[in-house]
Amino acid sequence: MTDTPVTDTDARPDPDAAVPAHRGDFLAEQRAMARSAAVVDRSHRQVIAVPGDDRLSWLHLLLTQHVSELPEGAGTEALVLDLNGRVLHHVVVAHVDATVWLDTEPGDAPVLLDYLEKMRFWSKVEPHLADGFAVLSVVGPDTPAVLAAVGAPVVDGAYSSAPLPGGGLVRRMPWPGPDAADLVVPRAEKDAWIARLTAAGAPPAGTMAFEALRVEALQPRLHLDTDDRTIPHEVGWIPSAVHLTKGCYRGQETVARVANLGRPPRRMVLLHLDAGDEELPAPGDPVLRDGRAVGRVGSVVQHHELRQTFPRIDAD
Repeated sequence: MTDTPVTDTDARPDPDAAVPAHRGDFLAEQRAMARSAAVVDRSHRQVIAVPGDDRLSWLHLLLTQHVSELPEGAGTEALVLDLNGRVLHHVVVAHVDATVWLDTEPGDAPVLLDYLEKMRFWSKVEPHLADGFAVLSVVGPDTPAVLAAVGAPVVDGAYSSAPLPGGGLVRRMPWPGPDAADLVVPRAEKDAWIARLTAAGAPPAGTMAFEALRVEALQPRLHLDTDDRTIPHEVGWIPSAVHLTKGCYRGQETVARVANLGRPPRRMVLLHLDAGDEELPAPGDPVLRDGRAVGRVGSVVQHHELRQTFPRIDAD
């Protein structure tokens, strides 16, 4: 486990403060996601749209994922790295209506968009903040039936995407559960979409429930499960967000070296605590062994079945 100093993240604001944490009973909301379906307001996530004739070939040079031939109606996940291969941005991708849609963590879009703008040069692309759209997530085994009931395309296969009537898109997701879908809807119609999804059998749930299932699925989250030294191998973003045989992106040398020559210096693991009524740890808290910091806590959740906490730590 790492013996380097632990980064203090206590001052970091709650990234989900702008949307409901729960709708009254976050454990019941998790059970709904596991057994039927629920809809989560994730409209604090930010969306960048990249139209233009060169959108795929241009993004292929900037992202860790192979997108030069990404078909219309397909999607993926991808990262932006620094020169040393450390993770700066994580995006979920959809290629719909001759536009590549990138949704990312709250507050990250301006910095990411600035980078994209600086890399335009003579490419025929027009990256811009699509602030008029909001992300909703439907999670649970009844997701296909809910989508069909509201007139949304029932796409099949991880990251498969399709346009929504009236604007936006739907994208199937492999997490936080095996049956999940993101809907990118016009922001002005967000509440109407939530009402329609609720009427179709997906009652509203909060981010606490969504995050619990994400942690259970061992899906990392930028800023919570990463720090300024994180490389993709440490948190399981290979192969979901990194294509190991493509080249031509910043940080590729580190990715290839670690993949080919050795294990990453740290790794993300699931730490199961029987916390009881004790105060829960916070993201960034040190994990100690014999009084020495050997890692740090990442995401902290309470799970509906085990009723215990699942922090993440970086360790080797």
